[in-house]
Amino acid sequence: MDRRSFIKKAGLAGAGVGASALATPAISQGNQTWRMVTTWPKNFPGLGVGAQRLADRITAASGGRLTIQVYAAGELVPPLQSLDAVIDGSAEMSHGAAYYWQNKSIALSFFTGVPYGMTSREMAAWVRYMGGQELWDEIYDQFGVQGFLSGDTGTQAGGWFRKELTGLSDVQGLRFRTPGLGGRVWEKLGATVTNMAAGEIFQALQSGTLDAAEFVGPYNDLALGFYQVCKNYYFPSFIEPGLATELVVDKAKYQELPTDLQAIIRDCSQAEYDQVASDFYANDPRALKTLVDEHGVMVRTFPDDIMQAGADAAVEIMTGLRDSDDALTKKTTESFLDALRVLRTRSESTDGAYMQAREKFFKI
Repeated sequence: MDRRSFIKKAGLAGAGVGASALATPAISQGNQTWRMVTTWPKNFPGLGVGAQRLADRITAASGGRLTIQVYAAGELVPPLQSLDAVIDGSAEMSHGAAYYWQNKSIALSFFTGVPYGMTSREMAAWVRYMGGQELWDEIYDQFGVQGFLSGDTGTQAGGWFRKELTGLSDVQGLRFRTPGLGGRVWEKLGATVTNMAAGEIFQALQSGTLDAAEFVGPYNDLALGFYQVCKNYYFPSFIEPGLATELVVDKAKYQELPTDLQAIIRDCSQAEYDQVASDFYANDPRALKTLVDEHGVMVRTFPDDIMQAGADAAVEIMTGLRDSDDALTKKTTESFLDALRVLRTRSESTDGAYMQAREKFFKI
């Protein structure tokens, strides 16, 4: 998809929608309309579409008793102010990624993607069965909101680079868009790191403000047009091994809902977590084929010294967070690492061994 036509279709530059959008949500004969603000462009593959589909699921499952109206990035609030909109009451829901809000609590980064951390299946196991949700609730209670896993991209791409990386020295001074704890890792490797919303990245690459950028993977990156500026595409990401998106709701308003509507929000979010994963698994390889065959993109892997330095930096960061003076950050880090030690035994001994066997023996 040509980036220009995507932007035209998606309306990335959408401005405010007027004062009427800020009015109190409609309540008529027991029916309510809630506003969901997102960090994603309108009609954005995987993530934006997933947010809209989640809203539609909730609306349909509730029989219209709870209608969710979606506002894409910039339509109601700037994309990286989505959580603040829920906190201040401008919206009832936001759809984004928890590590975007690490300035509020660094512990939130554990609920999106952690360098050399959990895959998406491991993440879901921790959140659902090993105490992760309870810790997430405790963190978000400070802000009066409730978080749910709402989407899963799987292991992401490592990013787009103007120049080929031949070793760790090439990272020094590199101006790189990447968020969360992964951004801290790249800073330790020598890069100058910034975060920006999806719709802003292409222009920053094109203007030379950025030398490199990572967002998600081929499905999204093809639509965003990064291949028009950079041709070196690195796999896999070692900083986002299983990225999760989140649905955040105003907790007081959520708890005021009847229990069946609460369950609908929770269960639809869980269903969408799995649906988005299937969407990315189906479309990432097809998009990558288009990038390579039609746009001359070169798929590369990071040199070993970058991978090792990234792992060393990740250990240093995890150790610092585990020893944090902030009790909740410390507790979250310890829970995450304890769960990872258990879960990786299955992923590596069973899933990993199977993948190696299939690659070696099954030729069809």
